[in-house]
Amino acid sequence: MGQFVSDVKSILDYQDSKRTAENERQKILSDMAADEREKTNLVKKTLAAQRAKYGASGASARSMSTGAVLRRLQSEVEQPYVEKRRANTEKLKQTRASKRPNLLQTLLERFDDLVG
Repeated sequence: MGQFVSDVKSILDYQDSKRTAENERQKILSDMAADEREKTNLVKKTLAAQRAKYGASGASARSMSTGAVLRRLQSEVEQPYVEKRRANTEKLKQTRASKRPNLLQTLLERFDDLVG
């Protein structure tokens, strides 16, 4: 009877662990989506501000140097978000439920006790 209670408890613990891991995954994914939206908005604002400066100074946004500056600005603005995304991806890989209970293995280990 004690083994049965232990097995049921391990199953319930696994289900709780699985639920917790899923909640953590959902939180990480929602954070990643929010970061992506924030990054997109920041890049748009930064590039628009730089284009406005070029327009005010009379420079064309199509010239080689302005294009290079805009690409550099975009990569500089995106860099922290790329690093954050990489860190969140690692967190997702590490977020798992605890080890699934192996009831068959437990049963086989206790087989002699059950039969004898």
